[in-house]
Amino acid sequence: MGKTYLKYLPLVAGGVFLSILITSCKKDNSAPTPVSVTPAPLATLGLYEVDSGIYKRVFIPITKVGTQTVAYYSVFDTGSAGMTIDATGILPASMITSSGITVTGDSVTVNGITVTSKASMIAYGNAQSEIQEFGNLAYTTVTIGNQNGNITTSRIPIFLYYKIVDKLTGQKQPAHSNDVFGVGPGLSYANTAIGSPLSYFKSGTGATSGFKLSMFSNAAFSPNGTYVANLLTIGLVPADIGGLTSFVMHPRSNTSQWGYSPDIPATIRYNGQNVAATVLFDTGTPAISTIANSKATSNISSLPANTPVTITTGQGFTYNYTTSSTNNLTQVALPSYTGDPRTIFSIDFFIKNEFLMNYKAHEIGLKNN
Repeated sequence: MGKTYLKYLPLVAGGVFLSILITSCKKDNSAPTPVSVTPAPLATLGLYEVDSGIYKRVFIPITKVGTQTVAYYSVFDTGSAGMTIDATGILPASMITSSGITVTGDSVTVNGITVTSKASMIAYGNAQSEIQEFGNLAYTTVTIGNQNGNITTSRIPIFLYYKIVDKLTGQKQPAHSNDVFGVGPGLSYANTAIGSPLSYFKSGTGATSGFKLSMFSNAAFSPNGTYVANLLTIGLVPADIGGLTSFVMHPRSNTSQWGYSPDIPATIRYNGQNVAATVLFDTGTPAISTIANSKATSNISSLPANTPVTITTGQGFTYNYTTSSTNNLTQVALPSYTGDPRTIFSIDFFIKNEFLMNYKAHEIGLKNN
C-alpha cells in the first residue's frame, strides 16, 4: 500500500470525525510486546590454507582497500596486532619511491586512503631471522573475504609499507610478500595507533567484540591453496564466552605501551623436564615451534621425532602432542640466542585446537578436541 498524506484527505462528516477523535483518546492499558533479539556474529568467513614442504600458512583475502578493488592475500596472524600491506597496486606508483612514500604536509588522501607523514618500521621474527617493513601510518576502509562471504571495516588505521627487507641478507623482498593481518589483542609495533582490524568492528545487540577460529584442516593444506569455509567467525555470542563455554579463558595483562599481551603463562614438559614459559600461540609461525629454555645446553637444537610435549597453562588448559619429521616440529633455544624469551607454538597447534579472542574482556580462549 502506498503512503497516504493527511493534507490530501477530504473533510468528513462530524459523526465520523468525532468517532475518530474518541477512538484516538482511548488509553491502551496492554503492555507492549518485547522484541526478542538473538545475538549473532557479524560474519563467518573462509580462509585459504597453503603449504610448501613443512611450511604452512593461512591467508585471509583482501578484496578492497579504500576505493581500490584488489586481490591480495594476507597472513592471518594471531601473534601480532595490526594490518600491514604493501603500497604497490594501492597507491599511485608516482607516490612510491625507494626512500619512502611521498606525503606533502601531515597527510594526503588518495584512492580513499589517508596516508600520514608518520613513518616507521616494523619487524617480524627474531634475532636469527628477521623481516623488516618500512612505511607509514594510514587510514582507510578494508574489505576482507571474497565472493563466498565478505565484510568491510569502518575507517581504520593500517600500516602501508613501501619496502620489505630481509635484515640478515639485506635483500629487498618482492611486493606483497609479507602482507600481515595481525589479530592479536595488543597494539602494533609500527605505530600504537594501530590495533587488530577485527577489533574495530561494532558487534550487534548481545554480541561481543572478538573472533573465533575453528580448527584448521590438515588435509586441506596444499601448494596452490585450498579455500576452507567458515574458519573465521567475527563477533562473539554469549554461548562462546558465557558460563557454559567449553573454551578455557585466559585473562590478558596490559603492558601499557603495547596494550594487552597475547602471551600466556604456562609450563612446558618435554624429555622429563618442566620449563616455566610465557607462551604465544601463533598462526604466523609457519613450521617450527620454539621452546625457550634458559638452561638449554646449546643455542638451538631440534627435538627428535616421537618426542612427547605437554603444554599446561596457568588456567588449566592442557594440550599434548608428539613431534614428527613433518608435523609438530619443535626446537629448544636459549633466549639469549634468539633474542626472544617467549615460547612460540606454530600453526600446527591450530590443527588440533580452537582459538578465541575476546577484545572487550581482554581474554584468549583455548579449546582442544
